Amino acid sequence: MDADDLGPYSNYRLTVRLELTNRVGVFARMATALAEEGASIGAVDIVSATPETVVRDITFDVRNESQGQTVVRRLKDIPDVRVVSVSDRIFLMHLGGKIHVQNKHPLTNRNMLSMVYTPGVGRVSLAIAKDRALVHLYTTKANSVAVVTDGSAVLGLGNLGPEAALPVMEGKAMLFREFAGIDAWPLCLSTQDPDEIVRIVQGIAPSFGGINLEDISAPRCFEIERRLKAGLNIPVMHDDQHGTAVVILAALANALTVVKKRFEEVKVVVNGLGAAGLACCEILLAAGVQELIGVDRLGIALSGTSERLREARKDLPSITRYDQPSGSLQDALKGADV
Repeated sequence: MDADDLGPYSNYRLTVRLELTNRVGVFARMATALAEEGASIGAVDIVSATPETVVRDITFDVRNESQGQTVVRRLKDIPDVRVVSVSDRIFLMHLGGKIHVQNKHPLTNRNMLSMVYTPGVGRVSLAIAKDRALVHLYTTKANSVAVVTDGSAVLGLGNLGPEAALPVMEGKAMLFREFAGIDAWPLCLSTQDPDEIVRIVQGIAPSFGGINLEDISAPRCFEIERRLKAGLNIPVMHDDQHGTAVVILAALANALTVVKKRFEEVKVVVNGLGAAGLACCEILLAAGVQELIGVDRLGIALSGTSERLREARKDLPSITRYDQPSGSLQDALKGADV
């Protein structure tokens, strides 16, 4: 990370509460130590002061966790300076989770309680039992999405498990709420068996208007999505595949407009053939790309005539040869437009 990365958008911003002896020069020694360790000082706030000591909150940016630990150790070694606490703004933002349920109607009296819960709610249940389509009108189902993961491919960090995936799923739920007004609920499953995942999601589907699959490793994600789409009557989307693919398609469409070319006229190389890469290949072929080469870590794993690729577009994993590359990335890039 360059020095330019230290600033208001740094992912490594610490706030250290220090108790300093109230004497001239102590603060200067502390500030000098921060500068010598490469920390970028931000806010400096006085928490309390007495004739003997001053308690200050010092906020600074560092390049990574290791540098942050080094800076804190340096502060602990300064005479007349005591480190009271160390806070990381990223972890502070996650304290207690990032989302919560909020009632639409405040329960201010017994009359309200009897309408939203028993006995009044029973009338709504009976109405839905007679006409199940009413569930979309009288419950949150129509505006609710389940964000489902097994924690097997969390961001770019690997198989971290369901608990470690929960902060990511909470973040995705925040995006649904903030940008689309949709209520999304994180569901982190303690199984990575496709049959169990399909069975669980089918079981909870009546409560949701859509299923968003997230951070499930390939190739299991393809099977899980396919089976859920076939077995449910609500939308199912694997975000890592189709969310990425839509963005790539939009960006390429804009770029081709600028250079006055059509999808059919360009050679495209996709570097990386995981869930997102294959979905990008599929959507680009659907958009009209005729010449496409897919490259994985070992080399060219997806290639062929435009007819063969289009025919297999809905099942590209079946013709992807990860362990039998036919060339290198350098070979694939020869003559490529994208």
